[in-house]
Amino acid sequence: MALVLLTSAYYRTQAVPIMVETARAFLASLAPEQTSKATFAFDAEERLNWHFIPRERKGLPLKEMTPVQKHLAQALLSAGLSQRGYIKATTIMTLEDILRVMENDSGVRRNPDGYFFSIFGEPAEKGRWGYRVEGHHVSLNFTVVDGRVTGAPNFFGANPAEVREGPRKGLRVLSREEDLARELLTSLNPDQKKVAIVEKVAYKDILTAASRKASLQGQPSGLQAAKMTAAQRRTLQALVEEYAYNMPEQLAQARLDQIKKAGASLYFAWAGVEQRGGPHYYRVQAPSFLIEYDNTQNNANHIHSVWRDYDGDFGMDLLKEHYQQSHR
Repeated sequence: MALVLLTSAYYRTQAVPIMVETARAFLASLAPEQTSKATFAFDAEERLNWHFIPRERKGLPLKEMTPVQKHLAQALLSAGLSQRGYIKATTIMTLEDILRVMENDSGVRRNPDGYFFSIFGEPAEKGRWGYRVEGHHVSLNFTVVDGRVTGAPNFFGANPAEVREGPRKGLRVLSREEDLARELLTSLNPDQKKVAIVEKVAYKDILTAASRKASLQGQPSGLQAAKMTAAQRRTLQALVEEYAYNMPEQLAQARLDQIKKAGASLYFAWAGVEQRGGPHYYRVQAPSFLIEYDNTQNNANHIHSVWRDYDGDFGMDLLKEHYQQSHR
């Protein structure tokens, strides 16, 4: 038993060394002009400049990499995700090819290689550095401070949410994010729904959008976990774990600790229609984190989902501790 515990603890410490190793290998493969695109100072304003729409970004895109460099970039992407999260991220990227066909695009706007890799600071197990992988419907932001790592904001989207024709018909990349929330909603009794359903019409998008600091102002919280049955709380737990387990073990464990600490203070809120196929939105709110999800665009076949840490996005909580310790 002791050996199992030691093995588990050792495994959870590996996220940062793997990130460092893969980041260094990626950087070592780049030509000078590529390095100038891919690297930024840690304190650069660009580190906080994130989004999830199809637009050009700063950083080095996959489309400007050699095959070898693409492999190393994918390794860096994988270092910040669990197997589950990596499958979601790479599958989301392939949806660009479906959109290219659907929209008769030339490949300029809809391109599976239109994802940008950026490294901030110098990768090391100590000190401060971070990296970002970003493009349409994928925005992953990792910050390492004194050997500790955070992974928020963390955004996944899917357009189409369900592929409805062609050889990939039936594909739903973010199926559990929708299905578990709907399972919870369906299980609520009428009095619970009166509290949980905060708006009859779904919001047009996630409320925090691409803000640099997550906040909700004046929004009703929804139904508290303390007011749910044991079975409903288990469904809520499964829902938030779906987001937590997108991360590698060390980061997932930190998220699970946040969930455990929130306990009965978790809130579930729904907006929009209850029936499958209609525009809908939900959020799970805790004192330290926020999950938002919406499916309203393109006839409710276009998902946005995000995990935000109120004080820890972009590693701000770790940086605060770092500066306080340095000052002392």
